[in-house]
Amino acid sequence: MNKLKTLLPVVLLFVSGLMPFQNSEAQSHTDRILIDKAEKITRDNFSFSGKTPKGAKIFSVNQPTSKMLTAIDKGLADLFAVARKNNYTKRTNYSDYTIFIAKADRTENSNKQYSPAIAVGAAQYAGSVYDQGGFVYAAGMVLAFKPCAFIIADHTKDFESVSDVVRFEGEHLVLYHNDRQLYNETADHSKGGGHPILQ
Repeated sequence: MNKLKTLLPVVLLFVSGLMPFQNSEAQSHTDRILIDKAEKITRDNFSFSGKTPKGAKIFSVNQPTSKMLTAIDKGLADLFAVARKNNYTKRTNYSDYTIFIAKADRTENSNKQYSPAIAVGAAQYAGSVYDQGGFVYAAGMVLAFKPCAFIIADHTKDFESVSDVVRFEGEHLVLYHNDRQLYNETADHSKGGGHPILQ
């Protein structure tokens, strides 16, 4: 597993023909706060909204494919299974999650492998091997803990990676709500460690 993928997992989303997407018009106050925050980070316009077949909320720059939505649901299913295995019960429903699908700022890693990622400020990764001149490329990143929200890069293939990123970003959220000590020990990948956290 390459270091960037281990550091910040990649997530892919699929759109279901049964769950129509629409232009984002009527949103709750909480949704508007999350959208504003996501747009500030990614500099994207999340103009489409909808749900995965199993009920996770989606905001996307483009209408997601059914493969993308299916991959998101699979990643959440994997997350919930490993959470239950560890006796974590909070935030283990699809409806607990809001996922933003952002435009990929790059589609290949330094090895020329397909690896969509978003560019985000380097912050604690400044000066590390991941620092690309004040920013890092992330496959995904946690946006909020209440409600559970994260951002992933849009994909056109390799949807298994999308499922992995969804599971990995979700690990941080499950741990935040179920095991704050382990969350604190694993939240900052700049100090080492990666995914999967839960076995």
